[in-house]
Amino acid sequence: MTTACSFQSDDDHVYYCQKLNLNCIRKNQLVIFNTSKGDFVVKLFGEDNPVTVANFIENIKNDIYHNQSFYKILKFPQAKLIQSGINLENDDYVKKERNSINFRPSIPLEIKFKKEKKTKYKYLIKDPSELENIENYFQQGALAMVKSEEKSSSSTEFFFVTDKIPELDGRYSIFGKVIKGFDVLERINKKDFIRSIKISN
Repeated sequence: MTTACSFQSDDDHVYYCQKLNLNCIRKNQLVIFNTSKGDFVVKLFGEDNPVTVANFIENIKNDIYHNQSFYKILKFPQAKLIQSGINLENDDYVKKERNSINFRPSIPLEIKFKKEKKTKYKYLIKDPSELENIENYFQQGALAMVKSEEKSSSSTEFFFVTDKIPELDGRYSIFGKVIKGFDVLERINKKDFIRSIKISN
């Protein structure tokens, strides 16, 4: 029996891939952000976060991030948070493209723990000791989805951090990391924008 996910498994990600009609492939991928400040390369953690990565790849293929601005910059003592994407509630792009693109209202929070084969979905970390076992955490160049509610992520809004922000660990789906061109990311401010995002072959 063939699923919408291109593989067979008993893991929960199969359920969400089918439910959200996503073509999930559990492998890491590279994408290139071309911005008004220059290019940087991001490794997407498809092995750990297949649902989040599949959703992001579909957004790229639908070209929804073309000319989208980095519209929120938050500065912490140790790092900067740089947000972009599309706000499904307010964005004019969504109103214009609503009939041609199937925008998902949200996707499940997706967190992978070390030494565990299965990724956890809509799981809230209540015990601080569990944070030591998460596979992906907020470090230099980390990429995560914005939260839409406590146990769900936005399907279209994302953010980068320029350094460790441990206060955020375990609360967001971290699904990638800048592996080349980090200096470009550091220079981005609210006047900058994404020209395009391309999937690297």
